[in-house]
Amino acid sequence: MGISGKVALVTGAAQGIGKAIALRLAKDGADIALVDLHQDKLDTAAAEVRALGRRAVTFIADVSQLDQVSAAVAFAEQELGRFDIIVNNAGIAQVQPLLDVTPEEVDRIMRINVQGTLWGIQAAAKTFKKRQQKGKIINACSIAGHDGFALLGVYSATKFAVRALTQAAAKELAADGITVNAYCPGVVGTDMWVDIDKRMAELTGAELGATYKKYVDGIALGRAETPEDVAGLVSFLAGPDSDYMTGQAPLIDGGLVYR
Repeated sequence: MGISGKVALVTGAAQGIGKAIALRLAKDGADIALVDLHQDKLDTAAAEVRALGRRAVTFIADVSQLDQVSAAVAFAEQELGRFDIIVNNAGIAQVQPLLDVTPEEVDRIMRINVQGTLWGIQAAAKTFKKRQQKGKIINACSIAGHDGFALLGVYSATKFAVRALTQAAAKELAADGITVNAYCPGVVGTDMWVDIDKRMAELTGAELGATYKKYVDGIALGRAETPEDVAGLVSFLAGPDSDYMTGQAPLIDGGLVYR
């Protein structure tokens, strides 16, 4: 039962949260299409999926490009025989004072975080409709999609946009039996947070690790989040227990932002 035998595509699947999601969905019984920009890391992640007894295929794609996202979905359907779930996980962070942000920086993060999510929604929904089946669309949001964070203003804006796309798509696609939800992690021990902490140190004069520690110290449950914590929520959103849930963006942050 659950998602056993179904096919899930995960973007940004080569490392971090995306890799943890791919492995968790494989443990839940799904075959996985892993999409990213780094073939060597994709191959490693795919091998770990196969070690769990599930099929895995890899595809190189830049999620900011609609044609590449559409090709990734078509490849997953062709190679794995069906298509049931997409996790639009790929994204980047940006730490910059609002008064210093350049047009190029805004364009880049919007293309990846916002357009990349929209292209995934489009490609998946069109495939579900073509196949005349229900489907699950799951988007990467953030605590920054509920609260705007200083020095993360444009990043926060992209995640607010992801939440809006999630709500709008849920309303537009409900009649087709397609649910659209998002997940909102907090302070996760990944390379992205290493980069955020480093840039915060450069801008504020704080010691390396100080920003990360400050946020972790504010978590009610007393520890940093792991990629596997996030993957557990995505497992629920991908499975049948969330069939009556759509347009939502639940926080999973250990008690940091309360909504």
